[in-house]
Amino acid sequence: MAKKRLQSAPRKPRIDAQRNRERILEVAKEEFSREGADARLDEIAKRAGVGAGTLYRHFPTRDALIEAVYRSEVEKLVAAQQKFAATMPPVEALRAWMLLLVDYIAAKHIIAPALNAVVGGASKLYQGSRSQIQGTMETLVQRAKNSGDIRRDVDASDLLRAMIGVSLVGSGPDWQQSAKRLVGILIEGSRRIQ
Repeated sequence: MAKKRLQSAPRKPRIDAQRNRERILEVAKEEFSREGADARLDEIAKRAGVGAGTLYRHFPTRDALIEAVYRSEVEKLVAAQQKFAATMPPVEALRAWMLLLVDYIAAKHIIAPALNAVVGGASKLYQGSRSQIQGTMETLVQRAKNSGDIRRDVDASDLLRAMIGVSLVGSGPDWQQSAKRLVGILIEGSRRIQ
């Protein structure tokens, strides 16, 4: 009789391994922002306080690291929605998340040259994130509608388009401040008339 092998669940990464991965991603974001796609991976490992082997164990290729940096930023943006919804009134959660979206767009602009160097281009990365961001905005808008903080006719897609639009025309050094002012205008314009 053959013994059955128990299928074990995939192991969770050790806490120190997870910490190393997060530190590598943070340093890589800074380096890719400063140096573009040609940032030296050994410099990233050194600044992250890990060996090159640790970096390559987590991210076997440059493209894998660039993609992971981008996905990490999207995950942080999406996760913030839950934190804001749990700790803030609906309209303030929407405002806080939209302000964070401005920071995300700014980071995306900075790292764009590295993202464009990924095999297959950045468009494949953007496709998955677009639906996550849209869904997050819809959740926050619906919550604010349900609370009566904003009008029923406010469309999450319109708010998102406005935010993306200001970032596309914003090539000047003060576009982020302008975008953050726009958040206030959009929120106030969306409020229910008493």
